[in-house]
Amino acid sequence: MIELSGVNFGYGRENVLENINLKTNDRDFLLIIGPNGGGKSTLLKLILGLLTPSSGDVKILGKSPEKISSQIGYVPQNFAPNDTFPIRVLEVVLMGLIDQKIFGFYTKAQKDEAINALKIVGIDELKDARISELSGGQRQRVYIARALCAKSKILILDEPTASVDTKTQAEIYTLLKRLNEAGTAIVLVSHDTNIALSYATKVAYVNRTLHLHELTPDVSQQAFIAHLATHHSHFCDVEVALKGCGCQGGFNG
Repeated sequence: MIELSGVNFGYGRENVLENINLKTNDRDFLLIIGPNGGGKSTLLKLILGLLTPSSGDVKILGKSPEKISSQIGYVPQNFAPNDTFPIRVLEVVLMGLIDQKIFGFYTKAQKDEAINALKIVGIDELKDARISELSGGQRQRVYIARALCAKSKILILDEPTASVDTKTQAEIYTLLKRLNEAGTAIVLVSHDTNIALSYATKVAYVNRTLHLHELTPDVSQQAFIAHLATHHSHFCDVEVALKGCGCQGGFNG
């Protein structure tokens, strides 16, 4: 799905990324971590085709990123809609089909497809709400639905849970896991390693260079996180790290 070979990139004379090698397949859930300024966002931009490496190759589905952009769904870290612009949730999701409009209009089948994408992410009841009225977690689900509507084979997310509480983080990671199991490759940058590491199949630590770690997703920890999100009004990194929630008799995954 994604292949970077000997990639170097710099702004001016200073290299931000050096000799980056990376391969992922359609079943991978790739987590990208590393310090601020280490090159994580630059790596995403190279994969998206927004930047061109100074040397080396970037291939997406065997082609250069700009030739396959329709196969890549992107969910940005922050998107602050203009409160005075009354765009609604369904309209945002339909943007995933904008190049398929017929005479400038969406068909009923396309609208049904967008509503189905909203059902998959669990917020179809908000289809007529203004995007500016939604919480951070709800907006992220809308952008994920837009990518689903576009039938993206790769979903790239930049800090998708940066502005949401731990419960919503767990819900978003559970959603991403479902999409990944259905055949969508997931690539995300995150600082929520306590939760994210339970779902990842690969972890790329980026700090100028890239060190790749292969993981086996922790299914029992995923079940525990789902339990916390479902049965507890509060949980945070403490419960996740300690793998204990104080339930009577304990949690049995």
